[in-house]
Amino acid sequence: MGMIDAFVFDQPLLVFGGPYSNLQAMQALLAQAHGLGVSPARMICTGDVVAYGADGGACVDLLRDSGVHVVAGNCEIALGENADDCGCGFAPGSTCDLDSRRWFAHGRATLSSAQRAWMRERPHRLDVEINGLRLAVIHGSLSDVSRFVFASTPARVKALDLNESGVDGIVAGHCGLPFTHLMGARMWHNAGTIGMPANDGTPRVWFSLLTPGKTPRSLIVEHMPLDYDHAGAAAAMRAVALPESYAKALGTGLWPSCDVLPLSEVRRSGESLVPERIVWDAEGPRDFVWPARPAPRLDAAKFRDPQRTARGEERAHVALDALDTLWINTGTLCNLACASCYIESTPRNDRLVYMSAGEVAAYLDEIARDGLPTRLIGFTGGEPFLNRDLPAMLADVLGRGLDALVLTNAMKPMQNNKAPLLALHARYGPKLTMRVSIDHYSAELHELERGPRSWQPTLDGLHWLADNGFALNVAGRLYSGESESIVRAGYAELFAREGLPLDAMDPVALMLFPEMDAAADVPEITESCWGILGKSPHDVMCSSSRMVVKRKGADKPAVLACTLLAYDEEFELGTTLAQAARPVSLNHPHCATFCVLGSAACSRS
Repeated sequence: MGMIDAFVFDQPLLVFGGPYSNLQAMQALLAQAHGLGVSPARMICTGDVVAYGADGGACVDLLRDSGVHVVAGNCEIALGENADDCGCGFAPGSTCDLDSRRWFAHGRATLSSAQRAWMRERPHRLDVEINGLRLAVIHGSLSDVSRFVFASTPARVKALDLNESGVDGIVAGHCGLPFTHLMGARMWHNAGTIGMPANDGTPRVWFSLLTPGKTPRSLIVEHMPLDYDHAGAAAAMRAVALPESYAKALGTGLWPSCDVLPLSEVRRSGESLVPERIVWDAEGPRDFVWPARPAPRLDAAKFRDPQRTARGEERAHVALDALDTLWINTGTLCNLACASCYIESTPRNDRLVYMSAGEVAAYLDEIARDGLPTRLIGFTGGEPFLNRDLPAMLADVLGRGLDALVLTNAMKPMQNNKAPLLALHARYGPKLTMRVSIDHYSAELHELERGPRSWQPTLDGLHWLADNGFALNVAGRLYSGESESIVRAGYAELFAREGLPLDAMDPVALMLFPEMDAAADVPEITESCWGILGKSPHDVMCSSSRMVVKRKGADKPAVLACTLLAYDEEFELGTTLAQAARPVSLNHPHCATFCVLGSAACSRS
């Protein structure tokens, strides 16, 4: 993206977000700015002037007439164009979605044509330069005005916009919570909003002051609270019958819904924020996040003894109730090298070698011989279609009356097998299901994980499967820093736009997997945890599934407890399904994070 003209400031710059039709807060901020010696010409709003509150038109007039700089938020775009909703991307039927319909209708009904025209004229990006540092002021993200970016959003996701924008820092809004994230020599900053508290249990709202530092290319970033007549603002909302939940939130400081918040931000609900002064020196790389609660690293004493936890308690074990699902890892070679693959698959990783059709048949024979209640055979990798025996394996599985599931990126290896797939589909129909990996609902974040030029080939493969009537679902990732509600809503929009027959709210049609960090501290699961957590060992996937792999150099395949622990030999249970029927000790961080606490599974019916 080419550089755009920038406003140059040599004095403090006041930044704020989301007035949200809260006239009392807007008036208080202008008074506070005057007291700080900051003129309206040195104030920037990150958008969403009109939202939850009662006085949208008055806030528009106040900002327009004062000369404050305002970038377009999703609310300016939606109201300026007289759209049907605010464009936040809330999940249909969610609390945020239902309440937003009420305030949006009020805002749309009370704005004049001149006020709408002013909204339409707001720039989507405004660049400023202060003390030699260039900042891009936007609303959500560079590519999507409605994308939520939080303090917990991974640095690599934020870096995507920073790299594209060509600036030293981004100043954004939309998420409603103030934060500063210093990433090396660059910064992502959010001043918070003045129209709604920061979900910190106080009625204060937040803005920022950016002041030139004492040395070139340095900046003092101050997160500052604002007290205002929140009772008056709430009374104005009640007078026009706006949602009581948001009127009440002005006083309690707690949001009525956390639908849009990632888990990290949900956990901070009610924690009172403390004003912060941060010195950012772009010439001195630094990693820093405010407000922060660093994830503690795993205690080295944990997950060492299969029988006892670090505290000496009896570790939880999971018995195999019945082998419902058998996973076949066809090999770890893949046509892609994803940034954070669960199983580290790449075009060069052959730690797990190709499984042959004959080796798979031996396990199918064991299922038949011992009368095991196996229903589903799942094929994973790597990319399963790189294994030339996959069509024969599928034909064998389906020919025995079992269901088959293939996890694929739907790119060239799969598309090279269209003829055998069509033949299998014609004969077995919905007994063959294809699960396509799409790591995010946007092309840029999917390719951030999967690599350049991976989006369109995957979509092409997905369309081919849908057009030919295959039983189909999608696997996504929760790596973008957005809540599951927002991610599902994003996929729903993608599926609708692409005409794909998938329900993003169905946890089978769209399976969303959490990010895994084996080095992060998690609790060990004890036998007493089942009752404490209200969970059952019968719900954990190792109570109903196993995975077969073949290690490089091994004479024969081995059966493992779990699809996530392919390289941990502690979870190798034998070479036959009979040997692998013994209980599994939950002696790995993934057992807690993914299965017990996360309630996730690789297959659902």
